[in-house]
Amino acid sequence: MTDLEQQILDIIQDGFPIAERPYAVLAEKFSVDPVSHDVPSRVTEKNCVILDPVSHDVPSRVTEKNCVILERSDGIHKESCITEQSVFEAVERLRASGVIRRIGGVYDSRKLGFVSRLCAGIVPAVSNGAPDDSALEKFAAVVAGIPTITHNYVRSHRYNVWFTVIAENEQFVQKTVDKLQKETDMYNVHILASKCMFKINTVMKGRDEKNDGVILSKRSASKDLKASSHLEARRATSYLVSDSDKLRIRLLSGDIPHTLTPFADIFKTIQQSQMSEKFLFESFLDTIREDLATCRMRRFGAVLRHQEAGFAHNAMVCFCIDGVAEAGAILAANPRVSHCYEREPFEDFPYNLYAMFHAASAEELDRAIAEAAQSLSAVSSLSLPNSESGKAPDFAVLHSVRELKKTSFTFFAE
Repeated sequence: MTDLEQQILDIIQDGFPIAERPYAVLAEKFSVDPVSHDVPSRVTEKNCVILDPVSHDVPSRVTEKNCVILERSDGIHKESCITEQSVFEAVERLRASGVIRRIGGVYDSRKLGFVSRLCAGIVPAVSNGAPDDSALEKFAAVVAGIPTITHNYVRSHRYNVWFTVIAENEQFVQKTVDKLQKETDMYNVHILASKCMFKINTVMKGRDEKNDGVILSKRSASKDLKASSHLEARRATSYLVSDSDKLRIRLLSGDIPHTLTPFADIFKTIQQSQMSEKFLFESFLDTIREDLATCRMRRFGAVLRHQEAGFAHNAMVCFCIDGVAEAGAILAANPRVSHCYEREPFEDFPYNLYAMFHAASAEELDRAIAEAAQSLSAVSSLSLPNSESGKAPDFAVLHSVRELKKTSFTFFAE
């Protein structure tokens, strides 16, 4: 990944422009000095040989240039340009390579009247004593055909399968779980609601060289620190959704078209489907912005495949702790934590605080988890594991052994 691609990726994860020509808006963001961020004193509009100011790559195609003059430290001026087309091509490369899984809206299921549940179960596998992984492979195949299951992981624990179900109500969630139990060898299944959400932020920015770790969006992290108070109540409130809302949300919760004008193309699809209801394109953009403003949509942007984006190691760390509110706030402020929830303990699993940790290496991940556990032990009754005494650990690290499924839920699918 080039430096330019990384910079674009940092922006579009939670800041993809809601505009008729979003890639032109992105190109304008780079029409400043990359170091000082000052607007250059002179702008050229002539055709020129153009270098990316960071990676020095030459774009494969050049159109409608936003050329700028950058002054190097040696006093030499160099013409440089990032165009709408070059930004578009950079994003398309990221999509084609698998770094970007999709670009679209990330909606709050509760605001749309849906429920989301994490489920844990046991499937016979070599890791838990089975002669082979045939039962696990069958389980993966069945899950692949169930659209209400969006995420499905094998984790390093007795409860070895963890999956997420999004459905219209609790009955449909139970129906999904019943289908899995009927058609696979899964047993000891537990459906886990979240009692409190401290953080949900899958926006992963470039690496922090000083701290040798992943940086999550600081803006999103600060928002999530408030989620356990007044925003939690707001997000839990569902809103009436009209038929026109459903069509818009269904299209935006997928992947935007691979064009320079994705919103205009989506708008055309909506207009063709609703011949009796005509409205202006700008009004369509305003409804998307309103979705964001009301928290109906958490963000609009690029959804990554974290492994391809440089964060190949992750684990769900579950803590058994008394001071959940304080501990949850501490974990929410941790830049390596993307999700943090309070959940009820269940059979043979006494843990009540769940956090997803991400890192570029196994060593970095282990260090981050150890530091987090130490920070919690100072403010709560949490004590670190002591192998010599034989005391059961107060937290469990469930490494992501295998990703069986990871998709985005399509709301109001036909």
